[in-house]
Amino acid sequence: MKVIVIGGGPAGMIAAITARKKGDEVILLERMRSLGRKLSITGKGRCNMTNNAPIEEFIQNVPGNGKFLYSAFHQFTNVDALSFFHSIGVDTKVERGERVFPVADSALFVVDKLKKEIDRLQVKVVVNSEVEAILVKDGAATGVKTKDKKYEADKVILATGGKSYPTTGSTGIGYELAKKLGHTIVSPRGSLVPLETYEVPNLQGLSLKNVGLTVTDGEKIVYEDFGEMLFTHFGVSGPIILSASSHILRLKDIEAKLKAKSIKLHIDLKPALSLEKLAMRIQRDFEKYTRKQFKNSLSDLLPSKMIEYVVKQSKIPAEKQTDQISKEERGRLASLLKDMVLEVKAFRPIEEAIITAGGVNTKEIDSKTMESKLVKGLFFAGEIIDVDAYTGGFNLQIAYSTGFVAGNS
Repeated sequence: MKVIVIGGGPAGMIAAITARKKGDEVILLERMRSLGRKLSITGKGRCNMTNNAPIEEFIQNVPGNGKFLYSAFHQFTNVDALSFFHSIGVDTKVERGERVFPVADSALFVVDKLKKEIDRLQVKVVVNSEVEAILVKDGAATGVKTKDKKYEADKVILATGGKSYPTTGSTGIGYELAKKLGHTIVSPRGSLVPLETYEVPNLQGLSLKNVGLTVTDGEKIVYEDFGEMLFTHFGVSGPIILSASSHILRLKDIEAKLKAKSIKLHIDLKPALSLEKLAMRIQRDFEKYTRKQFKNSLSDLLPSKMIEYVVKQSKIPAEKQTDQISKEERGRLASLLKDMVLEVKAFRPIEEAIITAGGVNTKEIDSKTMESKLVKGLFFAGEIIDVDAYTGGFNLQIAYSTGFVAGNS
């Protein structure tokens, strides 16, 4: 059997490897000049390969049509994925949040090992190859047409990714190919995306670890998390912000709520301390730095880049000596550190999102095989499908699982 895989990302590579291992003749078409461009920048270049949580928990971490992936996740689990990667020479380690990384701490290393396995299996790879159409006859896929030539095939796997990070090849071309064949495309939007805030603190580049985050919509708590975040020139980013964005994205009438400033980020800079214990800690610091000005007394408590902002927000005069600061003022400072509030203005553009929500409607895909219900012999894998997960390695597992099922089917 001749199989064509369109797209050389993680889903496409796993699909090609799986189909080839079954004995199929496989051609892998990639529009960029090399495979795995987006994979090479995942996890800040370290590659958060998957998650070590029980496979049953994976669906809970996929807010975008998680139930659709039940069969795929069980056909090719995270354990199966790790077994495969170990077999091709990628040793792994588990870090906080059960995140799995390569021991090499290099996404490029993972991409290289996948390429070597593709070479070993003699999958034919054609780079700089942009597909213009999927050929169909009598309701079944028969091949593809690129700018340069036509390729005949018995089966076609579409694994072109979403619309995030277009410089890596994810331009949304797959949506157009699927749409031409009658598939419904759920409007793509950025998921796991940085957030713009109305007030932009002058803290660009400051990274905070071990902070608490609570997202509210009016009085309602939307999301809570703990971990790392980053201040930017437009607002905030970092792992806990990206995960929060996926929840905010799904709120009803979200655009109106953003305009009304009803979506707020509550940042707890000292989550390990209760409000009372933090107030006592502040009092001890003030006693240690007695006779110093307020603005010079916070170096033990805060990163230096943050002191000016906190002093301003506390409304305690910067030049006031610590032994002159009242109990009420200390309490106000403690409350500020436990609940720094930023109002969410907008999501950053889809091009800056880690993944894309939206894509080919899951109702038009057989969840057990990844085959199109509209076109026989056409299969889907990865981010082109309307599924998306939180950070932590879950999105790459979606790529592996759907890629395996498509290649195996």
